[in-house]
Amino acid sequence: MTWLALLLTGVAVTDLAHSVLQRHVVPQCVGALAAVALALLAGLTSTRDVVALVLVIVAVLAWGYSVSRGFAAGGRAWVPLTVLAVTVTAAVATAPLAPSPPTDGLVERWLDAMPWPLLDGVGPERALLLVALMLVQLSTGNVVVRLVLAATGTVLPAQHGTSGDPEMRLKGGRLLGPMERLVIFGLGLVGELTAAGIVIAAKGLLRFPELQSKGEQERIHQLTEYFLVGSFVSWLVPLASLVLLA
Repeated sequence: MTWLALLLTGVAVTDLAHSVLQRHVVPQCVGALAAVALALLAGLTSTRDVVALVLVIVAVLAWGYSVSRGFAAGGRAWVPLTVLAVTVTAAVATAPLAPSPPTDGLVERWLDAMPWPLLDGVGPERALLLVALMLVQLSTGNVVVRLVLAATGTVLPAQHGTSGDPEMRLKGGRLLGPMERLVIFGLGLVGELTAAGIVIAAKGLLRFPELQSKGEQERIHQLTEYFLVGSFVSWLVPLASLVLLA
């Protein structure tokens, strides 16, 4: 799964950079460089790894460009979702072809040097994928949620970031989303996934006053749909991540 880890790292760093830099080209370049740096740290320098890395760079650049276009006026939000689905599927399907990371890589040596019991028996492949999936929970999850909302017409791409976007009224979701995904992902890692129900219930209680606000009565149905669709998509991100890590 090393190639999948490279892909997800590049995608996640792209989204994190975009949230900070707010530019159209720089974020995906930063994400591509992150994938290259991770490959070098892991010692992925075989011919197959280099070819896979080139394809990962192309996929990361395509993701960043399609996301920017997807949220532009008249953009098609389904395009970046398709790019992500196709590239992740391809990375999973070709996983058996990836050679094992060399034992002399920096990642392997770092894992051997760590005294933490939790890292005992964790190989470089699983460590790389774990880091990549944790990064995905931070920003990519929010991007996927917004793209699904746009693709389903729950919020129009042209309204993103404007007063017509429900997200601007329910601003806490941009912070609650990464937090809840990390909690659900962490609970899944320690085998306590059923405890995630507490997180889901807590979010519902936090959102209830916003959805019942008198100032939102005229748009209560739109906000409710926005909340439900966004929440379920957000929860699917850590659940899908746990499946990839299994």
